[in-house]
Amino acid sequence: MNISQAKEEIKHAISAYLGKDESGNYILDERFCRPLLLMGAPGIGKTAVMSQIASEMGINLVSYTITHHTRQSAIGLPVVREVTFDGKPYSVTEYTMSEILASVYKSIEETGISEGILFLDEINCVSETLLPTMLQFLQYKTFGTHKVPRGFVIACAGNPPSYNRAARDFDIVTLDRVRRLDIDIDINVFFEYAVKARLHDAIRAFLDIKKDYFYRISADVNETSFVTARSWEDLSEMLKAYERNSYPVTEYLISEYVEDTQIAAAFFDYYRLYQKYNTRFAVGDILKGSYRQGGDEITNAPFDEKLSFLHLLSDALGNRFYSYHEERQAQENLLSTLKAQKESLSSDDFAREKEHFDSLEDRRQEEIDLTGDMLENAFLFLDKTFGEGQEMLLFLTSIGRDPYAKEYLAECSSESYNKYSKILMLDQEYSSIRKEIADLKVLE
Repeated sequence: MNISQAKEEIKHAISAYLGKDESGNYILDERFCRPLLLMGAPGIGKTAVMSQIASEMGINLVSYTITHHTRQSAIGLPVVREVTFDGKPYSVTEYTMSEILASVYKSIEETGISEGILFLDEINCVSETLLPTMLQFLQYKTFGTHKVPRGFVIACAGNPPSYNRAARDFDIVTLDRVRRLDIDIDINVFFEYAVKARLHDAIRAFLDIKKDYFYRISADVNETSFVTARSWEDLSEMLKAYERNSYPVTEYLISEYVEDTQIAAAFFDYYRLYQKYNTRFAVGDILKGSYRQGGDEITNAPFDEKLSFLHLLSDALGNRFYSYHEERQAQENLLSTLKAQKESLSSDDFAREKEHFDSLEDRRQEEIDLTGDMLENAFLFLDKTFGEGQEMLLFLTSIGRDPYAKEYLAECSSESYNKYSKILMLDQEYSSIRKEIADLKVLE
């Protein structure tokens, strides 16, 4: 399964584990609440998805990379106590509460929420001294002599030994007590995430052309090279920071994140091409409807350059759609607050908050009008430049897979978007057009 499918499966498991009856008692016996074990290549989002799940489900998340811990920090320190059995005193060894379990109880205390996820990463890379403790933890949900609270679901992640020399396979006894989810690499899931997270468009455009460069790990005795989803996301943030500060983007910078010489060089060449088109074609003027030059140069350009231009255009619009989303979200949050506090606010305070709400509504309407005009101008330029060809179809597809664009179009209909979508029969034609493009080998 891919990481998106795994996310849904994990949410279903947590809902089942934490389901309660009418009396507020957990329905499922704790014996059947198996720890979740996510196994997959590094950098594909196993850790990030746990944070998303906890946030969406309104529960706690306590996360540790277990390889950073010793046996003592994981299970606690030994303490000798005196107990009495059959009237005779005996000295027995118990353990203080481990740092990990203490963090679980601390999260409950701080949030007032008694349920959550205890997530341990790199579970199959622990040292030999810590391994028995981890196996005990997976089988019995305890650290030393202390048990994980019932309301916390245990989730772990690890890399297959093929990716990590320190990793080891679990035996059947252990695997028979966990729910193992094998996570596959899926670039389509990454694209969905990249659009929503507003990753740098040069990266999205590059990987749209060079899909086989999305993820690669090569390790031999002479050299280790790799690029992962994490590599691209971290590079995206640094590219944005460099551009904000007008710092030069060099191949050295790229290679610090993309540790594969071939892919780093290819992306650097593409980034320079992307920047060239960003300078040569004033996308801002196109969206304002003030672009006066002809489109002959881009019309006759190689397909990969056309695709770069289309990404520039759709990314600029994507920023407008995201801006509208933020304005709408701010307005909805204020409306919820006003409804909740209406009775407690004085008439003057309520009037001020209402005035603020009205100003947000005015700004939202401005965003609707401005974004709508930009979208119409983009379609006008594309129609004059490409007509109703594959370029228009790819632009429509790019807009259609942007969740913020969908949000905008659901509320603010676009005449041109509806017109061209209908003409080109987007859903039916997309796969055949992409196949034709692949047959032309322009994406190799």
